[in-house]
Amino acid sequence: MTDEQNNETSEQPAEPDAVEETPAEAPVAEEPTAPEAETAEEPAAEEPAAPEAEAAEEAPEAVEAEEAPAEAEPEAPVEELKAPEKKADVIPGADLEPIAVEPEAKLSTEERARLEAEEEERAKREAELAGAGDDEPSTADRAPAKMASDARFLATGKRKSAIARVTVTPGDGKFVINKRDLAEFFPRPLHQTMARQPLVAAGYEGNVDIRVLVHGGGISGQAGAVRHGIARALTEIDAELRGDLKRRGFLTRDARVKERRKAGLKKARKKPQFSKR
Repeated sequence: MTDEQNNETSEQPAEPDAVEETPAEAPVAEEPTAPEAETAEEPAAEEPAAPEAEAAEEAPEAVEAEEAPAEAEPEAPVEELKAPEKKADVIPGADLEPIAVEPEAKLSTEERARLEAEEEERAKREAELAGAGDDEPSTADRAPAKMASDARFLATGKRKSAIARVTVTPGDGKFVINKRDLAEFFPRPLHQTMARQPLVAAGYEGNVDIRVLVHGGGISGQAGAVRHGIARALTEIDAELRGDLKRRGFLTRDARVKERRKAGLKKARKKPQFSKR
């Protein structure tokens, strides 16, 4: 064999070695990369652990911070007790409610006379219950005027729809209305007191006889008409009584009457209900 052949034979086994070296080198190059990736991933996994540890460390501090205000709660009542001291600038009496003073309503003479009659009747009833019924109410200071035995004083009293014709004569205090006694015609004590009011105010009760013819209206209207007629008759007896009787409202004419019904209306002013269809 020649040297050339020996060289070829010696060169042939070298090729498989090169082939073998390449695959051997490849895994060697891959092996170090795997641990490097693992080592690179390990710190990444460890990094979030640090905030968790910090949160765990901060957790007791947060618990302590929550417990701290719980311990400081008892101090709140102290502040509440001190709060009223700041109200020193408040004006004394500012919290008091003002008293509402209602203005006095202006009463008519008719209403004033009615209230006066109610007060007189109440006073008389209280006196009777107290056992002093024999005492008569105080009369006017003026003495009754002297009248002739055959004198007659006529007057007409009106209230609303009631009309009373009154005749006053000297006597011992008889009171007849429509041929009936006063207590029989006016069962209610209030109406009896209203009819006698002018006599009591002028001081003529028990000194004159009263005879009345009344018609129209109701019981209250008739009592007011009798009072109006008696007051007018007393002014005929003594003209000086006019001021006192007028001040008390006994000479005031109450002209209220029921308004008449008009054609086409249900009542005086009430209209029929409107119907669209």
